[in-house]
Amino acid sequence: MDFLDDSDELTRRNYVAGGSSLLGSALLAGCTGSSGDSATDEPAETEVTPETDQTASPARTTATDDGSYTATLSPVGEVEFDSVPENVFTIYNQYPDMLVALGHGDAVNSMFVPDMAGPTMNHYYERLDGVSFDWEGLPNPFNNFSKEFFYGLDSDVHLLDPAWALTQDNWSMSDIEEISETLGPFFGNFYSGTNDTPPEPYSGQYEYYTLWELFGRVADVFQERDRYQRLNAVHKDLLATIESNLPPKSDRPTAVRVTLGDGQFWAYHLNRPGFWLADTRPLAATDAFGSAEWDGLWGSVGYETMLEADPDVILHLWGMTPRYDMATVRETLTSHPVGQELTAVQNDRVHAQGMRYQGPIMNLSQIEMTAKQLYPDIFGEWPAYEDGNHYPEFPEDEQLFDRERVASIVTGN
Repeated sequence: MDFLDDSDELTRRNYVAGGSSLLGSALLAGCTGSSGDSATDEPAETEVTPETDQTASPARTTATDDGSYTATLSPVGEVEFDSVPENVFTIYNQYPDMLVALGHGDAVNSMFVPDMAGPTMNHYYERLDGVSFDWEGLPNPFNNFSKEFFYGLDSDVHLLDPAWALTQDNWSMSDIEEISETLGPFFGNFYSGTNDTPPEPYSGQYEYYTLWELFGRVADVFQERDRYQRLNAVHKDLLATIESNLPPKSDRPTAVRVTLGDGQFWAYHLNRPGFWLADTRPLAATDAFGSAEWDGLWGSVGYETMLEADPDVILHLWGMTPRYDMATVRETLTSHPVGQELTAVQNDRVHAQGMRYQGPIMNLSQIEMTAKQLYPDIFGEWPAYEDGNHYPEFPEDEQLFDRERVASIVTGN
């Protein structure tokens, strides 16, 4: 498994260097800060149903006479804003994608591995007229997660879960309170990604959200409730299309979501709780590793174990990012004495997937992607992905969501 060795340029937004701690390494394999989430996993044989959407609730903001307003999110509670944030700290890429979706992509001042995530996001945006994201020059907070780094960015809001920040080296409650009071508030929820238990003192009243519920809360911060509701309607239409066309459980393929490593596969569940699986769970395929109990949503398996499971479809996570070349992945599998015996390899059903760290626009594309990869006879064929290509361009009658509709919402046209 390749470790991340990203070395970003200093930010275009007055970055002041300070400290040199590197937070993590095998980030592409799992999820930094989550030591294990199996305690909240659903039983392996539980019937998986398409995503239900609970995000049609009214706005959770409260305006005051002086023009300020509040937004609410667990675990931070109600947060007051004097004005819409213009300089925004993010790490995981669901938040930059949310800001792009809300028309505030220019506010992002940091993000997770920008030279991987930025081009990947733009691969999806290529099919949305007028939508793009300028990621170059953004620093990666994982390279320097220090208070000095935060002060250098001087953010209006930090789309970051304080419960997660508390798990990082040299961070305490007093540090979180200091940053909140002197710079800008925290407003993030990390543990809904896996429905894992957060650390004390946040574990008691922690609330879990779907990806689109979290998106709605972030929309409240930026006073973009209308954009959110219109995009949410697109999402609901897409889920309805998926649900109405899924075959019976007995006719669904077996599948795995993996990342090829050095002599092994990093494997992920498909249908467990949490918004990291917001693009595979709605498709309700049979998880070939559904009964496996790993330390969290992912674990490593060897070629022999993979052959024992022998899935119909292999979904290669990160395959659409610059970090993996799918031609090399396929060549590695076909040249391996065990890998070449895999049914998915023999039937040319090894497909490139995107990122687990997905916001709403990425989620729409990745649901469509996964539908075509798992059920080509129902939702249309997915073409073989070549390294560096943008998201495929499909005829209008083969699109599972309306590109023009999404682009017009995001751009305000």
